[in-house]
Amino acid sequence: MILDALSALGDVLTSEAAYINAFTFAVFLAFGATGEWVAERSGTLNISIEAMFLGGAFAAAMGMDQSGNEVVALLYAIGASLVVAWIQANMSHRLVANQFVVGLTLNILVLGVVSFLDSELSPSISKASPQRIPLLADIPLVGDALFNRTWLFYLIYAVVPICWWLVFRTRWGLELRSVGENPQSADVSGIDVNKRRRQGIYITGITSGMGGAYLVLGAVGQFEDSIVGGRGFIALIAVIFGGWTLRGTIAGCILFGAVLSFRLSLPALGYDINGDLLASLPFVVTILVMAIFAQRVRPPAALAQPFIRGLK
Repeated sequence: MILDALSALGDVLTSEAAYINAFTFAVFLAFGATGEWVAERSGTLNISIEAMFLGGAFAAAMGMDQSGNEVVALLYAIGASLVVAWIQANMSHRLVANQFVVGLTLNILVLGVVSFLDSELSPSISKASPQRIPLLADIPLVGDALFNRTWLFYLIYAVVPICWWLVFRTRWGLELRSVGENPQSADVSGIDVNKRRRQGIYITGITSGMGGAYLVLGAVGQFEDSIVGGRGFIALIAVIFGGWTLRGTIAGCILFGAVLSFRLSLPALGYDINGDLLASLPFVVTILVMAIFAQRVRPPAALAQPFIRGLK
């Protein structure tokens, strides 16, 4: 039994397709998780990322169906995701509604709306062509996984450093971090706490829209209402796994991407394993990671705490 398990693991680790699948999933998660990291550093726990992914994915499909242009489809995706982000941000940090209730409601609402529109409109799309980067794509095992992908995949190479720069190298980022740690002191300093929190959610909307477009146009090549399948919550857990650091968040995305790839690679390599067990594997790992790391890392001090001026 142990030898069989080691043999299966060895086959997966030496399979180029496994690395392609792993980074396909990891990059999709990283788009949403990077924006979520920005929002959580401001003190917002944004669970509507699932709705942002799904809305962006459907809008990208519609944009591609109507225009045939991948850039237009990407803009459609970002716009749709920003609509979800605007509702989440203003309900949570202008009207001071419970951010968890708003997020859950948006997830259910967007799923219902998208399911209806997809059945009525049935957008027809095609997968974007890969753009091979010479030399780098020849690296054994990971070359094609990282450097023979669509241009939408390569956007993550800009998104991650830009978000890091915004949070740690700008005045706006300093203010964002301060409202996540001590909103009362930030308010006394003249910072509009809820405005910064809304802006953090807008960043999540932009990156999640990009993730939705990448999923549809760069990874799958078609749209269905189950395409996201709960992975928005996995992206959220990646932030917790990473201890609210960006490098840790990206490491979490790679971990979860590897687990999702492992699930797909075993049957492809000829291993006969219960399908239901494999389907549940990513979520089992997510729960285990949550249980292990949630109590071992320090979140922003004001995470998920609504801010009302004058109240402590």
